[in-house]
Amino acid sequence: MKKLLVIGSVNMDIVSGVKQFPLPGETIDSISLSYFPGGKGANQAVAAARSGANCYMIGAVGNDGFADKLTHELARSGVRVDHVLRKQGASGIAIITVNEEGENNIVIAKGSNSKLTSADIDEHVHWEAVYAVLLQNEISWDTTKYVIEQAKTASVAVWLNPAPAVSIPQTLWSSIDTFIMNETETAVITGIQVDNEQSALQAAMLLIAKGVKRVIITLGEHGCVYADVQGEQYSIPAIKVKAVDTTAAGDTFIGAFAAASFAGEGTKQALVYAVAASALAVTKAGAQSSIPTREEVISFIGMNKLV
Repeated sequence: MKKLLVIGSVNMDIVSGVKQFPLPGETIDSISLSYFPGGKGANQAVAAARSGANCYMIGAVGNDGFADKLTHELARSGVRVDHVLRKQGASGIAIITVNEEGENNIVIAKGSNSKLTSADIDEHVHWEAVYAVLLQNEISWDTTKYVIEQAKTASVAVWLNPAPAVSIPQTLWSSIDTFIMNETETAVITGIQVDNEQSALQAAMLLIAKGVKRVIITLGEHGCVYADVQGEQYSIPAIKVKAVDTTAAGDTFIGAFAAASFAGEGTKQALVYAVAASALAVTKAGAQSSIPTREEVISFIGMNKLV
């Protein structure tokens, strides 16, 4: 049975709760401190696995005290971790500050994530067993670019979440099947400030003109916008919930959408499922600890009469 392959970051998130974010030069007291397994790659893999995808991951942890915890939590969620590699030095760290409204600021120390190489990809990826590869930008861009090129050669679908946003060479656009980003990343990549559905669709169509097959722009509390090369377009509203921590909302959306899509759901239904999953995620603290299961999402959709 073919698998969804996630290649990306594995981090330990060190989360500090504050009443409000500090001003430049200001020192404030934290009101809480927690450690949560995270990393965009790992979060998306967990979200996909908890929503039923047959998922395995290639990433790197260090040889520090966080490594075992990070791999254990992935495996506990159903992600295959045979190819999560050990590298000398520290595991990746995300230093996250969360305010009382659930908004966050994040600083990444890549650690072992920066040591995942194209040689590792050649050794550990068997493309004939993969139906799609899901990528982000928290590992070396050279490695990500190499994966995109190899996947295209192997006729494997490429899903890219350009977070953090980077400049993408023109030669790669046509190799990307699904491009998922938020408003901030959209502004960096397209130069279009997204503040409503119309501007989001404008940005999406710009990327489709460059060769991307379909684009999703997530809009936080305003849901998401979808457009593809066939001319299909959707705008899916968000579900109003009390936000506790938005840290893994985008990753949950992506992993859940991938799982629903590859399970045979139609695009609109998969988007509704992903919006519901991300809404549930922001009601709990932490990254992977907040990601819901398929059963929880289906129940939530039913309670909110979304189908």
